[in-house]
Amino acid sequence: MASRCVFRCFRTIERWMDKFTGAAGPVFVTFAAVALSAGVVCFFEVIQPDLRWPLVTIPLNALVACNMLVHYYLSCTVPPGFIDEPAQESGEGLIWARKRKRKVRLPNVVGNGHAHGDDEVNVTPAHISRCKRCNQLRPERAHHCRVCNRCVLKYDHHCPVRINQCVGLYNERHFVLFLIYIVIATGFFAFAGYDKFWDSMGFTYTEWKYYTPVFAFSLFYILSGVMCLAVGIMMSYHVWQVCMGETSVDSHDHRVYREVAKERGGTFENSYDLGKLKNLEIFFNVGQDGYPLYTLILPLRVLPYTDGRSWPRKPGFSRHIGVELGEELTDDDDEE
Repeated sequence: MASRCVFRCFRTIERWMDKFTGAAGPVFVTFAAVALSAGVVCFFEVIQPDLRWPLVTIPLNALVACNMLVHYYLSCTVPPGFIDEPAQESGEGLIWARKRKRKVRLPNVVGNGHAHGDDEVNVTPAHISRCKRCNQLRPERAHHCRVCNRCVLKYDHHCPVRINQCVGLYNERHFVLFLIYIVIATGFFAFAGYDKFWDSMGFTYTEWKYYTPVFAFSLFYILSGVMCLAVGIMMSYHVWQVCMGETSVDSHDHRVYREVAKERGGTFENSYDLGKLKNLEIFFNVGQDGYPLYTLILPLRVLPYTDGRSWPRKPGFSRHIGVELGEELTDDDDEE
């Protein structure tokens, strides 16, 4: 009885926190956008002028900064993909990457045995279930977000502080690239700005001749070091999940499936895991049957390899091994 009461209290607190972060999300995003932009200005005004080989460092640093800002913008503005909306289509503007001319095309909804690039990839229609919260039919890997109150295709997590929306099928690529480029940017800021940081702290008695206030630069430098470490851990976690062919939700579910299979004396095998390199290729949608590799270093909009209603699997697989039909985990029901 006592444990049930404690659980309900924590559930109530969790709901209130969801409401608070949902309402404060635009404030967090505005603050992050301003801080990132100000950090870029600070870097190019204070650190960049003293770097060697400016013909090399200026374009490279500008490219990293542009990637960081554009992928953050796309992470915040591209809808993650809701099950009750039509599939997103490629646009014609400069922001859109141009697809390769494919000999074999991976369609949105296909049957078994279609090819992806040179390697044969088994692409099967997703299994369908009904959401217990919104009562809508949804494909596998779609989950109900309690903040958005909608089912999201290939749901990873809801991110109220950084992007104020879910990370899902259509914006997950931009979210991961944003994490990668912010780690590169903050890491280089901390590395290249070391001498300037000592100047700003007054240890070298050097006159501060920049428009950026001394306090502001010191703050940005410290934040860069902290963010490089903190976001670097998060980025490593997400990249590893991509290598394993999993989302955050998949990772949690698969741990449970492994325990269930182990109790039966069997093993669990993730049907989405095609090998680390192939998983990366499919996630970023690059390679022979995707977009050119330069889309990883140019800040361009790229569509995913599927519309979330079919999934590439290991050859011969139509579902995971080690978990029976009907045993798949679904979203937890709210306690009344």
